[in-house]
Amino acid sequence: MTTKTVSDSNSPVIESRDQLIASFARGEKPKERWRIGTEHEKFVYARDDHHAPSWGEPGGIRALLMELEQHGWKPVEEGGNLIALTGADGSVSLEPAGQFELSGAPLDNLHQTCAETGRHLDQVKAAGEKLGIGFLGLGMWPDKARDELPIMPKGRYGIMLRHMPRVGTMGLDMMLRTCTIQVNLDYASEADMAQKFRVGLALQPLATALFANSPFTEGKPNGYLSYRSHIWSDTDAARTGMLPFVFEDGFGYDRYAEYMLDVPMYFVYREGQYIDAAGLSFRDFLKGELSVLPGEKPTLDDWNDHLSTAFPEVRLKTFLEMRGADGGPWNRICALPAFWVGLLYDQDALDAAWDLVKHWTLDERQALRDAVPKVGLDAPVPGRGNLRDIAGEVLDIANAGLAARGRTNSAGDNETGFLDPLREIVRLGKVPAEQLLDRYHGAWGGDVSRVYAEQSF
Repeated sequence: MTTKTVSDSNSPVIESRDQLIASFARGEKPKERWRIGTEHEKFVYARDDHHAPSWGEPGGIRALLMELEQHGWKPVEEGGNLIALTGADGSVSLEPAGQFELSGAPLDNLHQTCAETGRHLDQVKAAGEKLGIGFLGLGMWPDKARDELPIMPKGRYGIMLRHMPRVGTMGLDMMLRTCTIQVNLDYASEADMAQKFRVGLALQPLATALFANSPFTEGKPNGYLSYRSHIWSDTDAARTGMLPFVFEDGFGYDRYAEYMLDVPMYFVYREGQYIDAAGLSFRDFLKGELSVLPGEKPTLDDWNDHLSTAFPEVRLKTFLEMRGADGGPWNRICALPAFWVGLLYDQDALDAAWDLVKHWTLDERQALRDAVPKVGLDAPVPGRGNLRDIAGEVLDIANAGLAARGRTNSAGDNETGFLDPLREIVRLGKVPAEQLLDRYHGAWGGDVSRVYAEQSF
C-alpha cells in the first residue's frame, strides 16, 4: 500500500476532468522504456513462539526497520513513528498487521528483478537472525486469529479498519491476515493499456490458481486453495472485482476514471494527517463539496491517493498492477513477473493470449474467477475443459514472449528460466496449496505449525 512521505500542498488543484484522464496518459512509455516493478509481502513472526510481533515491542517491527537502515535504507516517518524505508531497491513498507513488503524499483529485466529480491531477502534474514524473527511465505496467516495480530501505527489503516466492517465481512482479514505478490507493468498507449488490461483480467484466475498458497485458517484447512483470493469476494464490492466494463467497446482512460469516481473515498491527506473521508464521493470533492473539507477541491496527489484505494484484480495508475497471486517462496516471487512480462511485453505473445480469451463471456470470466479460490486448476474454462487444460499453453505463450525479449544475464541465459517453478506446478498437477495440504494430512500429522520450518525464507 502507498506510503506518503511529504505534504501534498504543492500538488496542482484539479480544475477539470481532463486532468484525471491525463494522469493515465502520463504513464505512456515507448517499449524501450518499459520497466518491471515487483512487490512482495511476507509474514513476520517471532521464532521462539511464532507470534506476530508488534511495531514497538523489543525485537519487533520498528527494530526490524531500524536494523535494515544498516544496509543503506533511509527512514520514513509518520507522526514521529518509523513506518517505512526508501532506497535504491525501491521502498520497504508495512501492511496493517506488520506484513513486510518490498515495493521494488522499476527495472529493465527479470534478472535484475530477481537479484533485487535476493538482496532484500538476504538483508531481512540477516536482520532476523539478530532479532530472533523469521519470515513466512504464504498467502494467509495459517494459524492466527484477527485478535492475535498487531496494528501498525499508520493513519490510513485506522480509517480502513473502521470502514471495512461496514461494507463486507472479510475486509479485516484482507488487511490483517493476507500476503500477496504483484507486478507493475507499463503500456505504450491507451489501446495498448486496454489490451493488456483485458488479457490481465481474463487470465488473472490462472495466476491465482498457479500461486494458490493459502489453504489454512487458524490451524486447520479452510476448504480453499487460495483463501486470500476468496477473501476479496466479500471485502468491498464497490472497489473490487473483475471490472466487466474493461471488455466493453471503447474502454480506455475515460471509462476507468469514471469507475474511480464511483469508488467511495477512504481519506484525504493534509499536512501529515489522514482525514477520514470513508464512504464519501470524489465527485463531491471535485465540486468543492466534500463534507470533511468544505470548499476545498482535490489535488492531483489526492487523485493518485484515491487510485490506490481500489482493489480490482487488475488496477490502473500510471502503470498496470497484476494483483491475483498469493504470497510464496523466493522462486515464485520471480516467477510472477516472468508470467506477466512474457504475456504482455511482446506483441505476438499478447495477441496470442488475447486470442485465447477474447471469446469468453462476462458470465464465463466471472464463473472462472469464482471457482478458482476453491478448486484451483480444476476451475472450468469456456470451451476448453478447465484451467489445467490451458495452463501449459499459456506458459508456452509467456515463454515465447520472454525469449523474444532477448534479455540475457552475464551467463547468456534469457528470462525463460524464471517460469520453471510454474512449469513444475503444471507438471505435478498440484498447486502449492494442494502440496501443503498433502503435507498436513501426511508428514505433518495435522500440525500446521510445521509450516514455519518448511515455508520460511
